[in-house]
Amino acid sequence: MPRDEINWTPDGASAGQPRQVRRILGLFRPYRGRLAIVGLLVGAASLVSVATPFLLKATLDTAIPQGRTGLLSLLALGMILSAVLTSVFGVLQTLISTTVGQRVMHDLRTAVYGRLQRMSLAFFTRTRTGEVQSRIANDIGGMQATVTSTATSLVSNVTSVVATIVAMIALDWRLTIVSLVLLPVFVWISRRVGNERKKITTQRQKQMAAMAATVTESLSVSGILLGRTMGRADSLTASFAEESEQLVDLEVRSNMAGRWRMAVITIVMAAMPAVIYWTAGMALQMGGPQISLGTIVAFVSLQQGLFRPAVSLLATGVQIQTSLALFQRIFEYLDLPIDITERDEPVHLDRVKGEVRFEKVEFRYDDKGGPVLDGIDLTVPAGGSLAVVGPTGAGKSTLGYLVPRLYDVTGGRVTVDGVDVRDLDFDTLARAVGVVSQETYLFHASVADNLRFAKPDATDEELHAAARAAQIHNHIASLPDGYDTVVGERGHRFSGGEKQRLAIARTILRDPPVLILDEATSALDTRTEHAVQEAIDALSANRTTITIAHRLSTIRGADQIVVLDSGQVAERGTHEELLELDGRYAELVRRDARLEPASESVVESAAEPAAVEETARWETALRPGRRRGDRGRQPTTPPTS
Repeated sequence: MPRDEINWTPDGASAGQPRQVRRILGLFRPYRGRLAIVGLLVGAASLVSVATPFLLKATLDTAIPQGRTGLLSLLALGMILSAVLTSVFGVLQTLISTTVGQRVMHDLRTAVYGRLQRMSLAFFTRTRTGEVQSRIANDIGGMQATVTSTATSLVSNVTSVVATIVAMIALDWRLTIVSLVLLPVFVWISRRVGNERKKITTQRQKQMAAMAATVTESLSVSGILLGRTMGRADSLTASFAEESEQLVDLEVRSNMAGRWRMAVITIVMAAMPAVIYWTAGMALQMGGPQISLGTIVAFVSLQQGLFRPAVSLLATGVQIQTSLALFQRIFEYLDLPIDITERDEPVHLDRVKGEVRFEKVEFRYDDKGGPVLDGIDLTVPAGGSLAVVGPTGAGKSTLGYLVPRLYDVTGGRVTVDGVDVRDLDFDTLARAVGVVSQETYLFHASVADNLRFAKPDATDEELHAAARAAQIHNHIASLPDGYDTVVGERGHRFSGGEKQRLAIARTILRDPPVLILDEATSALDTRTEHAVQEAIDALSANRTTITIAHRLSTIRGADQIVVLDSGQVAERGTHEELLELDGRYAELVRRDARLEPASESVVESAAEPAAVEETARWETALRPGRRRGDRGRQPTTPPTS
């Protein structure tokens, strides 16, 4: 929905409300046929219910005084039939209106979820997960009564009120004036109450979103681990209790807002029959026109019939105003600008070779901050490999994320097979580029389901082949439930290396021609890293590979290595060329040579006595003045201890 479709105002009232109401009504447009049937049922039920007082009048004024038993039986049968028809119409009306309301809620949930799926990665880096969940669960869930019953209740009550007032005028217009004299005051009171509850509802939903975010973060597996190990369980509980206490206050205020004023309305309307009896009696005593007993009883019956829909109508008005706050929060998400969009006529490639180019690429997160990447020119031929290294914050991961369009460039362009990635359709780009990151995400489902997320129609044989290539099949097969083993929340039933290999198997199953490896082994110990690296090597074979690396031991064989510094290319070349240059890359390698031995266990060092000799050869290779002809004597693996 276009962002300018509605004008929001700070208090959610005044100028923006008419457009907001029109937009809400637009949600029901696809179901106008069913709503028309509801309207017919409501009208029929109202007419039938209004007929009952007239039957009562005829019973009291004619059938009983004149002893006409046949007429009395027909009138009594008519009253019973009226009650039966009213109930049947009510059940059918509820069925259809509830179905329509639930479909509208389904449409809203799906629209919000679909909108969020199209948002760029930047949106989720600045938005708490619990906030997003609260919009879908609490805000849309809070509108259930409004969309399932309020619309029907509004039509039903309006019809009943109009029909009843017409019938009251037909019986006695003077008593009608007495009954309705305070109605404008009641309407004004209900609008005031509605505005109060709307403001409180906005605060309540924000508080519920904050609580949802706290629960999502602190009761996840990672949150529990952090809270327990930091000794913060009690303080987290106290913090949650404080937020819950604030919600209690808002809930009480929301339910009590205007409650006394609405109670006054109820009392006044409940007292109206007494006023009608008093008015009719005083008129008779003062010599006014005589009103028959049947007319008075029928009028009081109509007036009582008016009482229920009138009070309900006022309450519905309050509920609608309260719901406007919820609709406003939902529309805010539906109106979020989408940064990553598909062209009107995107390019579709049946076969992707895998050449990737960065042409004068610039990127910044917003207009206020400086460039994260500036003037990047790189080419990775199809089937070639590029390694990107550099200090933290140099823009390495951002560079890799530009290829699958997790971000879009703010200057220059990124191409795959010569086509700007912004011109490719989403399906082509998803098939062309696979990403294996350090943050491996697994669903709380079976191993097979997690693997099939990449290829839903994959056979068991394909799953096994991908797992073998990722060096994880034997471990899966050794589990009691094999590929049906549930991995647990975020895969916490598996070790870091096992989760990483599952992610690699999932990507192998996807079979993308372009592969982005974002520090896929940086969080692993050296022994696990070697096992994962073997899986990565299998995955990278015959693919265009861009590796963002923290440990340089994993990228020595890359066709081209680029050193990023402050978003710019500081150095580029092969491993040997950069060592000979003895610049920043060589310093990074020396850093790794110093740090890696300290990270090894004593057991590993004892198990590999040749490591000392290997480290010595590594340091020799880093000495200044190496001749280009010495490249053939470069050690083939980094030091491991």
